[in-house]
Amino acid sequence: MAETLIQIGIVGCADIARKVSRAINLAPNAAICAVSSRSHDKAAAFAAANGLPLSAKVYGSYEAVLEDPEVDAVYMPLPTSLHLKWAVLAAQNKKHLLLEKPVALDVAQFDCILEACESSGVQFMDNTMWVHNPRTAAMANFLNDAQRFGNLKSVRTCFTSAADSDYLNRNIRVKPDLDALGALGDHGWYCIRAILLAANYELPKTVVASYEPVLNKDGVILECGASLYWEDGKVATFHCSFLANLTMDITAIGTRGTLHVHDFIIPYHEKESSFLAGTETSFDDLVTGWAKQPIKHTVNTDLPQEALLVREFARLVAEIKFKNSKPDKKWPTISRKTQLVLDAVKASIQRGFEPVQIQE
Repeated sequence: MAETLIQIGIVGCADIARKVSRAINLAPNAAICAVSSRSHDKAAAFAAANGLPLSAKVYGSYEAVLEDPEVDAVYMPLPTSLHLKWAVLAAQNKKHLLLEKPVALDVAQFDCILEACESSGVQFMDNTMWVHNPRTAAMANFLNDAQRFGNLKSVRTCFTSAADSDYLNRNIRVKPDLDALGALGDHGWYCIRAILLAANYELPKTVVASYEPVLNKDGVILECGASLYWEDGKVATFHCSFLANLTMDITAIGTRGTLHVHDFIIPYHEKESSFLAGTETSFDDLVTGWAKQPIKHTVNTDLPQEALLVREFARLVAEIKFKNSKPDKKWPTISRKTQLVLDAVKASIQRGFEPVQIQE
């Protein structure tokens, strides 16, 4: 059995790596074989604190885990500014790549990462966990059902969280040299991905950033939003912030139905999640209440969504390793579309909130 497990090395001991290391341990087809940090002591402390197997190697440099021949794949939770260098190096060392989001500072950098992955024949996937929850597949089935939902007309998404003063002053996500995309990259990434899911991953034609985003003293985005427009009349808006109460909403409205989700990124309960779906909802005769209301759909899962992500990633890697399959292009394609929209929002802000056309 051990020979069939995909051996994963962790490159960097960021806080999110705690959650992902647990997910790897829970996934039935993967195992942690190594962890690395710029400090051997930090890597060793991480291994001890997070229940890594005693067989897992502890490295005091990122290069060491990338050069380990027993490592099939790496999970990389490094700051976004470091992705280009280390993701390319991972691919060049034939390591399949699970990369933290946002995947790059811009699509040009991401294309360099994808080129390295394609040249080495390795699988790429970003670490957007919620899309691997079975609830998301159920939501997509509803959104793509012409009878229940009809044609998409509009989408609104929101991800906000109230960061404390320590976060706003010290976290890497507010440092221009580490994660220069700020709330747009960290929170907006999820909002954009949800919009694309609702639009069946059709890119919008035009993006316009909302006026007056909030920036910190170093020019990093703490709060922003944007509107997205398609040629057929669909419209979407999103808002993301480090400065408002925790909210994770999707509202998608079609010609026949409506979808509501209030915890789309991290479900209220780890192994149970739900959404509201209404078709041809209506008032009662006296318009004193609703005659036909949205219905709550509940989806259960044996594994948390992050473990399902790891399981799918390891499955794709195993197809390549054991069956000589080609890397699946679905996930890098979706990542690239998300990055393109994110880039357009940033460009609109920088150009004084002018409309920005998206070019694939």
